Amino acid sequence: MSLLVMENLTKSYTGRKIFDDVSFSINEGEKIGVIGINGTGKSTLLKIVAGKEEADGGSIVKRRNLYIRYLPQTPEFVSGDTILESIVRDNSDEPLFSSREEIEASAKSILTRLNIKDFDRKVDNLSGGEKKRIALTSVLISTADLLILDEPTNHLDSNMADWLEDYLKRFRGALLIITHDRYFLDSVTNRIVEVDKGRLYSYQTNYEGFVKAKAERLDNAISAEKKRQNILRIELAWMRRGARARSTKQKAHIGRYEALRDMKAPEFDKDVCMESLSTRLGRTTIEIRELCKSFGDRNLIKDFTYVFGRNDRIGIVGPNGCGKSTLMKIICGITEADSGTVEIGQTVKFGYFSQENEMLPENERVIDYIKDIAEFVRTKDGYVSASQMLERFLFEPEKQYTVISKLSGGEKRRLYLLSILISAPNVLILDEPTNDLDIRTLTILENYLDNFDGIVITVSHDRYFLDRVVRRIFAYVGDGVIEQYEGGFTDYQVSYALRHPESEEALAISGKKNTEDTKDSKKTADREHSRKLKFSYKEEREWETIEDDIAALEEKISELEEAMTETATDFVRLNELSKEKDETEALLEEKMERWEYLSNLAEEIEKQKK
Repeated sequence: MSLLVMENLTKSYTGRKIFDDVSFSINEGEKIGVIGINGTGKSTLLKIVAGKEEADGGSIVKRRNLYIRYLPQTPEFVSGDTILESIVRDNSDEPLFSSREEIEASAKSILTRLNIKDFDRKVDNLSGGEKKRIALTSVLISTADLLILDEPTNHLDSNMADWLEDYLKRFRGALLIITHDRYFLDSVTNRIVEVDKGRLYSYQTNYEGFVKAKAERLDNAISAEKKRQNILRIELAWMRRGARARSTKQKAHIGRYEALRDMKAPEFDKDVCMESLSTRLGRTTIEIRELCKSFGDRNLIKDFTYVFGRNDRIGIVGPNGCGKSTLMKIICGITEADSGTVEIGQTVKFGYFSQENEMLPENERVIDYIKDIAEFVRTKDGYVSASQMLERFLFEPEKQYTVISKLSGGEKRRLYLLSILISAPNVLILDEPTNDLDIRTLTILENYLDNFDGIVITVSHDRYFLDRVVRRIFAYVGDGVIEQYEGGFTDYQVSYALRHPESEEALAISGKKNTEDTKDSKKTADREHSRKLKFSYKEEREWETIEDDIAALEEKISELEEAMTETATDFVRLNELSKEKDETEALLEEKMERWEYLSNLAEEIEKQKK
């Protein structure tokens, strides 16, 4: 049964059509994920469905007494309210509750799961992430028939995201959600709606099925266009020969030609063009020794030591407020440690992508901001202008003269990312890079990081992104202690449960956790465990060749040592050979570490087969 039906919907902003005669419906029990590149109108669609914004044309028919609750991307609060006062205000008409005390009790249960424990704090003093979690709580305690959630997973750590995932899978009403969390979409949704060039495309599947179905749709569109062009070529030749008589049949033929000619060819989105720009990183990178940092009586970092390899891919995980961002700020010199040392190599050049875009000058034009960083940027194809680089990041010429404050949240993140990359860093420090980036841009960023010649350190709650990008996890486990785990996020989850058998994660995997969400949590853990115990395509290729690579490096070191012996009196040549030997030995060390990880994984895979 339909909850809501929209027909022939149109919507424009400043002369640009967001929706062009589209139709859309939501049925009982559907859990719909809305995806599309930034600026296509995803949030606008949610606002129209929620009744927060009017369409320019078309009709919207809702089921009688349809109860909708809406979580905006940036929630607003009444100044002076406490956390609980704000939630009570939003739910005063909620039929589920008969008193304020019942609302507060229900809210406290969810707030605690979302790591909000001081319920009497004023909303004016909260961070953006805390405000989003409070607004999410207010929506979740309702008895809505339809929940509309705009980026609910932003500012949630992995445990919170897991909890919300389970909660929404059990939710009996319908769901309309925007999120970039691909694991979340895969697990929760049963329908994907793509917003693309003013049209809506519906796929009755989760995210994994959508990826396959969209590829088929694009292939079909390309095939249809090739067929149209072939027919048009034949028809054009007929037209040029000229009609032999003015018969009705020939006029119909002309009409068919004109119809084919005037058909629009399929349009394809431009992709952000990221090139791996970096400066050379020397042998000495970043060496951290016995690092400590506290705020008051709370330890954020305790006796942490680590020496970064030249192509390390590090993911940092832990609950909100544990000190992840603080660690990254200490590494790049923004914050001072209480004790310990951070030694930075002379060739290290940081690129720090912060969580809040605080470096963006809101009153400056886009083009001026990039020109202030670099008028011309060196790429593998030579030097390109600031304007050309902006076009590669999907800022068309007219958009380049827009004031930054007028950009969407996603556009600001994309611009900020460009400003970091064009400075050609060799150490990228990324604090929640997936926030406000659409899935296509995230995919391109992930591919970029694959080929980035340097160190990548990232804080992220996006489990898919961590699995895709990182090869080692730093996990905050309490009281400032940071543990190291090999592999991506899924590897870390399983290893953490084995290392901490009494933890919540271990209990969920073992099936001992006796709560209402045990079954879903165990299915998730089992699925992640089975996904962990196999090589990715890239790892399998690497495992096949890594021993040969190690042997080649060892042979090269032997050859260099022989050459050094033969040229003992040529100090210039000896210095060159010594430098090359040092670099080769560093590469060999990295290869050996990687071989150890892959070897352990291969053993686990074999055990699973038995």
